[in-house]
Amino acid sequence: MTDRKTFHDSVVPIPVEVGPTPNGMVVNSAADHGDDLMSVHFALAMPEGAQAELERTVAEGRAVPGPDLIRYGVSQADAETLIAWLKQNGFRIDEVSADRTSVYASAPVSKIEPALEVKMARVTVDGLTYTAARNAPSLPASVAGPVHAIGGLQPFLRARKHGRRCQPRHYNRVGLGRVDVNADQPAPAVANQPPYLPGEVLAAYGAANLPVTGRGQTIAILIDTFPSDDDLQTFWAKAGIPATLAQIQKVNVKGTPLPPPEGEETLDVQWTSGIAPGATIRIYASGSLAFVDLDRALDRIISDVAERPDMRQLSISLGLGEAFLNGPGGEVAIEHQKFLKLAAAGVNVFVSTGDAGSNPDQTGHGSGGPLQVEYESSDPCVIGVGGTTLKLAATGAVGNEVGWANGGGGKSMYFDRPVWQKAPGMSGTRRLVPDVSATADPNHGGFVILHGQVVQFGGTSWSAPIWAGFCALINEARAKNGKPALPFLNPLIYPLHDSCFRDIVSGSNGAFHAVAGYDLVTGLGVPNVAALVAKLS
Repeated sequence: MTDRKTFHDSVVPIPVEVGPTPNGMVVNSAADHGDDLMSVHFALAMPEGAQAELERTVAEGRAVPGPDLIRYGVSQADAETLIAWLKQNGFRIDEVSADRTSVYASAPVSKIEPALEVKMARVTVDGLTYTAARNAPSLPASVAGPVHAIGGLQPFLRARKHGRRCQPRHYNRVGLGRVDVNADQPAPAVANQPPYLPGEVLAAYGAANLPVTGRGQTIAILIDTFPSDDDLQTFWAKAGIPATLAQIQKVNVKGTPLPPPEGEETLDVQWTSGIAPGATIRIYASGSLAFVDLDRALDRIISDVAERPDMRQLSISLGLGEAFLNGPGGEVAIEHQKFLKLAAAGVNVFVSTGDAGSNPDQTGHGSGGPLQVEYESSDPCVIGVGGTTLKLAATGAVGNEVGWANGGGGKSMYFDRPVWQKAPGMSGTRRLVPDVSATADPNHGGFVILHGQVVQFGGTSWSAPIWAGFCALINEARAKNGKPALPFLNPLIYPLHDSCFRDIVSGSNGAFHAVAGYDLVTGLGVPNVAALVAKLS
């Protein structure tokens, strides 16, 4: 029998018995779906020593020029050996990443089963039924050497969006009583009352009247689809944002039809442009939230960084509880390698920590899961952004700010605490989440135009793009002072917890409480952007 390498962390267990499972999955009766086409991601590891070298670079706050990232790729010979084998076994090669660390291929299930020695099952999750591998895949040893994980064999494993909305009701500006916002009057009617405008949030975090707008910077956004141009233009007009469609760039990663806008993509673009109205916003639409599609989008971003030295901030408002993923050697290892490359190139990735508190369930919106953090925010090469409840006084000053009850936070089960993660209040050896925070409570949410109507949005999906906008402001200030763009931000900001952050000392997300110093609800706290600009530029 041919020697084979088995990739145990590339799947999660699927029960043998037909019927519902404790985690909400339903295993269906056997059925013939051999003609189903499945997309599979073969992830190849960087050369020996290369990953450790990049980890040191990032931890020390240094950056690698974007074009030099190709040095940390896979040899053409290794990639071609795998590609030839895949073709021989009935796979179509869909894409190979520029650094050859990712080979995306598709094949009918009837070809995948014998090639990877897997048995397929039909499972239903959240009302959708998928064909998925029941057991761990394997490859012949002759081609498996550089492969460190195989993704896509369980397409029900996908990220969840973190945005939350509520319908705004408020007083109008001239005191005529309580009114509903509607499509005919798409504007907040009370200054410094929800739904908050970008200018009000900028003022709350010390960023009002700064001599920077993000000009010369590009903010990348990873999401499944594009927002409506009409919604963007209406938002800018009603919120007083001097942005235009010329600043919006759209990348359809796979070139296939995209789902319609449903809010997350709209929130991300409107608020990054609201915080940094001079920046270019580059949207990478993955087409779905399946990890194989998100991985493909990340590869496209990594490839583009070499030619786009202005793209130094990326906002991602997605995640899934670590307990629901397939171990540290599966999707987590695949994406960590990509986030490591981005951090090494000086691209700061801001990831929302989630909207289900300290115990997110598999939907990402309920709190009935195990005590856990959500990946991707727990990756040590991203900035995990938690949430607060921000209440402004009539003057625009901060009246009160506490940890948001549904903000994600806790200790990673997969990653050790990085050497740079040091601040008063920390303990233990695990990666702690979040790093920083900003306003997130939808009951005191932000102004968004969706399908021509005002929606009041919140969630850590709001706080992450806010922070990406702040990063663009800092990078513009650095450029004006003749400095290069920021390297990975976390090693720089942890020593600034006293001088550049406002500590949030009350509020709870379930198991954890906001206290003086670092905490697992709000991290270092919320920023004083003017102070950060002064210190970092």
